[in-house]
Amino acid sequence: MSSSAVNRQTLLESVNLLPDDLLLELASFIDYLRYKSTQPVPEENASASFLSSITGLGASGEGNLSDRDEEVLLAKASYIPTLIRCG
Repeated sequence: MSSSAVNRQTLLESVNLLPDDLLLELASFIDYLRYKSTQPVPEENASASFLSSITGLGASGEGNLSDRDEEVLLAKASYIPTLIRCG
């Protein structure tokens, strides 16, 4: 069925031709379409910006840490024995 040929009467005729055992599935699909039509349309990339906002990615204020990764690792490694002795 092409989108230009779809109208209520054509849909009703198609539904009337369905076997009874498919009517429950059709009813479920119609319920889903009703639900979907009431939901707000999410903005593009909303999930990515949401994840970034809750994880704080890019908000450290640090420059490119890969330029000084050895320095960072050594600082963290020297801190570990202090934690072990205190624990």
